[in-house]
Amino acid sequence: MASSTDEEDLRLLVVGLDAGCRPILEPLFESGEVPTIQRLFEMGTAGPLESQIPPWTASAWPSLYTGKNPGKHGVYDFLSFDGYDWDVVNATHVRERPVWELLSEHGYSSVVVNMPVTHPARAFDGALIPGLTAPEDPDCHPEGILEDVKLACGGDYWIYPQNSPASDRSIEGYERTIELRGKAFRYLCRRIAPDFGFLQFQQTDSVFHERPGDKAAIEAVYRAVDRQLEETIERTDPENVLLVSDHGMGKVTGDEFRVNEFLRSKGYVSAQSGGEGMPDWSKSWENDLLEGSDASDDGPSTLERAMNLAAKVGVTTQRVANALDTVGLKEPIGKRVPNDMIRAASEQVDFPNSRAYVRSKSELGVRINLEGREPNGQVPTDDYERVRKELIDELSAVRTPDGDPMFDAVEPRETYFEGPYLEKAPDILTVPADFDNAIAASLGNGQFGEPMERWNHKRTGIVAAAGSAFDESAPLTGATIFDIAPTICSLFDVPIDVAMDGDPLPVIEGSTERSYPAYDPEPITATDDGAVEDRLSDLGYL
Repeated sequence: MASSTDEEDLRLLVVGLDAGCRPILEPLFESGEVPTIQRLFEMGTAGPLESQIPPWTASAWPSLYTGKNPGKHGVYDFLSFDGYDWDVVNATHVRERPVWELLSEHGYSSVVVNMPVTHPARAFDGALIPGLTAPEDPDCHPEGILEDVKLACGGDYWIYPQNSPASDRSIEGYERTIELRGKAFRYLCRRIAPDFGFLQFQQTDSVFHERPGDKAAIEAVYRAVDRQLEETIERTDPENVLLVSDHGMGKVTGDEFRVNEFLRSKGYVSAQSGGEGMPDWSKSWENDLLEGSDASDDGPSTLERAMNLAAKVGVTTQRVANALDTVGLKEPIGKRVPNDMIRAASEQVDFPNSRAYVRSKSELGVRINLEGREPNGQVPTDDYERVRKELIDELSAVRTPDGDPMFDAVEPRETYFEGPYLEKAPDILTVPADFDNAIAASLGNGQFGEPMERWNHKRTGIVAAAGSAFDESAPLTGATIFDIAPTICSLFDVPIDVAMDGDPLPVIEGSTERSYPAYDPEPITATDDGAVEDRLSDLGYL
């Protein structure tokens, strides 16, 4: 695809644009901001790529890179639950083989950079630098490669932009982070000369969470990605390029529905206050807030009043700084706010003593506190189906303040998932109408309100294919994220795992199918990293 190269040719380069979609890209095409991406769309073939339910990063990327639904790979959200305990997901929670490990088994090498939920890295023929949910300075493959990557990148490499707070994330910080992705990938390609490369960019999503509607920041992020893509194509000269996203992005102009508040009104949720209930999302003791003096310097009365006001409008997570104006607190009250003070100012769901509840808004589901499954289950096993149907009926009937249906679908989990890890899923899935409505897990601030996140995920992303292996005249219609892994296998003529849930895209002739031996993942280990939790909270996921 390019006329010059520093490295051995890549047979396939896959570029991941987190949250990439037509509504975001079209204005950038029209203004000429992303010529490299635009050229891929124009010289090849492109179309929509439908995400899964839920269309959120931590579950959708594993679905894309394994070709299997969460019921098979086991990751439904940023969080994994064991009884009433939780942990941020990592690679050990993914219980199916990634496509690069499948390629490795057939003699093909890979370089994978910034892929979410891949820490700690497993061994395969190639190299991997993890992405979102990994800690800074993560375990990479091969061991010790990160130090070499840092040297190749001018002495630095980081997963998360290094300036804070998130509400004031600098454009320069985004640009530098994106530059590091490209430099790391190209260095590893020079070193390894892989057959397959997967380079993922996360800032195309996070800019919408951190600087929603900021046109200058969005354009800067996409320009930076386009520059790195241009240089990567020039340096690695891939025979084929596949551009994919895990979901889309857009404005949320409808209503936020606080599901736990609704469930409390129906007698399902019990609440606690004073800091004794759950969830206590952060395992760290303090929160970044605003520049200024230490919070304790301002005295407890000022801080307590502010936090109680904040709690009444739903500011119950670490994202306090972004909403202080809402409660009329214009001046900085301090730099650090203890988590127990935030929790003491808000109500929490008393999970052990509730019958059903939302644990995490981004898994889009309601969990039933089932006897024999949860430690203090409140719903008898023989009453499970009745209670679940009752909940489905009640949630299906919810209307917004304007009288419109709140949800496009309220379904049992079996509608969306199947596999050996079905039991890890929420019992009921709630799909907001057109993803123009949103759900929240908070208590104490009414059943409906304006969404805290004015930009959020949509289900439809994008896929574009260009190169000699692809039939560029074939239309890309009806594609899903489960189709990407079978497509990669087909390009390398590697047998597709018969257990994959997708099919090769119509741009390529599919390879044969076969059954593979059961995957042997590592034992599940805890993430237990406060910085990772803080980052996910900054982005609005916790």
